[in-house]
Amino acid sequence: MSCACGHDHHRPGQSDDRLPEDAVPVHLEAPMVALQGRLICADAAQMMVALSLLPDHIRLSREEPGCLRFEMWQDEDPLIWHLSELFASDRAFADHQARTKDSEWGRDSAAIGRDFQRRHVEPHLRVETRADQDLLDGVLAAAFGGPDEARLLRALRADGDLSLSLVAEAAGCLLGHVALSPLQAARPALALAPVAVVPGAQGLGIGRALVAEALARVGDAAVVVLGDPAYYGRFGFRPAELESPYAGPHLQILGDLPAGSRIAHARAFGG
Repeated sequence: MSCACGHDHHRPGQSDDRLPEDAVPVHLEAPMVALQGRLICADAAQMMVALSLLPDHIRLSREEPGCLRFEMWQDEDPLIWHLSELFASDRAFADHQARTKDSEWGRDSAAIGRDFQRRHVEPHLRVETRADQDLLDGVLAAAFGGPDEARLLRALRADGDLSLSLVAEAAGCLLGHVALSPLQAARPALALAPVAVVPGAQGLGIGRALVAEALARVGDAAVVVLGDPAYYGRFGFRPAELESPYAGPHLQILGDLPAGSRIAHARAFGG
């Protein structure tokens, strides 16, 4: 099921608070808002209101910039709908409530029963699992506006060149990803790419947390990245004087490789 960005990157209905043993919490300036619960129709007339109006309500909710997940599905009991929602902040949720109040759904569904829990959540980082792989296609497609980085990640994985793959998750929703892959170089070295955060969660510090955690796990290896010098400079990256198809102002290094030495990215990069 697709969410606000139009791509799949969450497991329907999942919001388990139990963290895996390798989870690393990400502390945000302001927490996210998760909702889980039910809509309960009293009779067939209310059910028909829900059937008629929910499709537009779901679509409009997913189009809100701070909506990270918005799912509603009908129970085996046709008078009941389940809901699972995630918003980037209290402000995003308040904006959603304000839009809903003034909408046709908000006006015509007021008599339908609500039974849900609202709670604050924060993301955590963990190592990718097999169950994440299809969902990561959606994360990368949403973050980059196309499928190329998702194909790159799949190729790195298929070639055995995925040295590290970390995901950021909140309430069962994948929000970001970072990968490290081996470089051919004069000394042990890794490439940092791709780095992705879904649009609704950008600017919250999740990308910074992913990069910092990846760098904390590399040991003594040098790390090379192709990206914005202003962004990666905050982690200590500097211009890389290396022979590479990607040589230029956006090729940066953290650690040491001999100046002018040649590097080669994994086959999946095609460079």
